[in-house]
Amino acid sequence: MDSGKDTTAAVKAAIAAERRDLADLLDALPSAAWDAPSLCAGWRVREVAAHMSMGFRYPFGRQAREVLKARGNLHRMTDRLARHDAATASPRQLAAFLRDNADHPWKPPFGTPALALGHDVVHGLDIALPLDLRRRVPEDRLRIVLDTVSPRSAKFFGAALSGVALHADDLDWSFGSGTPLYGAAQDLLLVAFGRTLPAGRLQGEASGRFTAA
Repeated sequence: MDSGKDTTAAVKAAIAAERRDLADLLDALPSAAWDAPSLCAGWRVREVAAHMSMGFRYPFGRQAREVLKARGNLHRMTDRLARHDAATASPRQLAAFLRDNADHPWKPPFGTPALALGHDVVHGLDIALPLDLRRRVPEDRLRIVLDTVSPRSAKFFGAALSGVALHADDLDWSFGSGTPLYGAAQDLLLVAFGRTLPAGRLQGEASGRFTAA
């Protein structure tokens, strides 16, 4: 038995399940929630939902042209497309983009299927957490994404984790060294992806560094 193939298959199955769950979550949102702020600075729920399916809807060549239009700035490109698509697609369409592409093989440039799952999980939490939807990411999916956290990924996502040790209080998981920061594993995952969380979700001396004012 090829354990590598088994692992890849398990991650792909997790991606498909996560996208279908998130499509159901989006379909259940009341109209007002689509204009609520997300954890992604400057984006409402609808921009995050639009961004999540960008890789399915824009072929590589189109994305390359859009990057050129943005003068090589990937962030500027993704922001413009998210705002455009959020304005032109209905909430039902945005949810369907995820459901209809649950098995799409997209992954981040130079990334892995595990990072593709991370993209879905983190952006799903970007929506669910500020809306207080109390969503719990299934443990098997969460552990796959937690295993991708590294000093390199923290730097890429702008997470200022120097001197801080993340300690999950609901799973056997930790990362880093220094002043302990405690919280649910999925909340610490958001910290590792550069997010600032609402008050009351983190504990420890360093919690103020990662909590919204």
